[in-house]
Amino acid sequence: MSPRRIKVLQLQNYYNVNASDLAEQIIQALPTDRYEVTTAFLRGRPGPGEPVSKAERSVYFGYSKSAVSGLRLRALWALYRHCRAEGYDAVIAHRFKPVNMLMLLNRWLRLSACIGVAHGFGEYDRSFRCWVARQLVTPAWRLVGVSRAVRDYLIGANAGFTPANTRQINNAIDISRAEGLQHPAEQARAMLGLPVDAFVFGAIGRLVPVKGHIHLLRAFARVKDAHPQALLAIIGEGRGRPELEAAIAELGLEGRALLLGARDDALQYVRGFDAFVMPSLSEGLPLALLEGMSGRLPVIGSDIPSLKPILEDCGGRIFPSGRHEVLAERLAEVLALSPEARRAEGERAYQYLCRAHSIEDFRRQYRELLIELLEGAGRD
Repeated sequence: MSPRRIKVLQLQNYYNVNASDLAEQIIQALPTDRYEVTTAFLRGRPGPGEPVSKAERSVYFGYSKSAVSGLRLRALWALYRHCRAEGYDAVIAHRFKPVNMLMLLNRWLRLSACIGVAHGFGEYDRSFRCWVARQLVTPAWRLVGVSRAVRDYLIGANAGFTPANTRQINNAIDISRAEGLQHPAEQARAMLGLPVDAFVFGAIGRLVPVKGHIHLLRAFARVKDAHPQALLAIIGEGRGRPELEAAIAELGLEGRALLLGARDDALQYVRGFDAFVMPSLSEGLPLALLEGMSGRLPVIGSDIPSLKPILEDCGGRIFPSGRHEVLAERLAEVLALSPEARRAEGERAYQYLCRAHSIEDFRRQYRELLIELLEGAGRD
């Protein structure tokens, strides 16, 4: 008779499943012959034709935003009854609300293997949240920061998270998949409508203020006249488009700075760029930067906490967040490189990516953390 499989619940706030989803990568880390994984979403569900989780079972609680705000007693009761009925051995919760809910419920559920994943900053800026977390965190919990900066933020938040119960598991991408998707440079440019002989700075991200695209436009305006062959191409869509379009007109960047709109699997176009730029003002999980590295491109980014350590370790170029005049200097530095030097810089970034952010290491570390907690529970 085969042993009973370990039952794992992975809980997220709202439905969001895609090929780059790291919650899905955690599911793939857990062999189906040993683990039975249920993924659950407090809000939302897939529409027709939208992807579903690779978990054995998906649960959609279907709550509105208001139903999971504040005390959220109804949602807590439903989640408690679900967990009791299913008899989970372990839980993995992503972001503040699911982590907070399961910390509270675990006073009664008494699960001995609990992992909470923090994807960014700000969740424990409020003193009341920190006080609550200090009351609820137990030896059953391990908090995971998706980068060195996020881990340091958790430990410094005075929320009961210490070097003993807090880990760093770097965000990652499936490098083999990324490279398999990427089109050769000339084909990618043809698909994007970019000229073959231009020097293209590329960026990928939603057109929202926090992504800092306005500063990238202002920086590019400072170098465009000295480098008439240079273009700026931004893949993404969002509510910030009117502001960016107005800035393009004001700065005289028509035909030189291109808003290319949203594209499925945008990383397939990265080889059409000569350098990758990430000017974000805030970022928790800089997957786009990693995707730029997968194309063996020189990378430029702001000095925000989630980007700076990566840029330092990969040999990228850094500028103070929001300082477009310094970003312009970084753009000019890359433009001044010989093709050989630019390729060497991109190769260094790629080698760093393979060392520090491979999806295989990501999966292994989550698997080992879960085993550590489960085996510790068995000893207890």
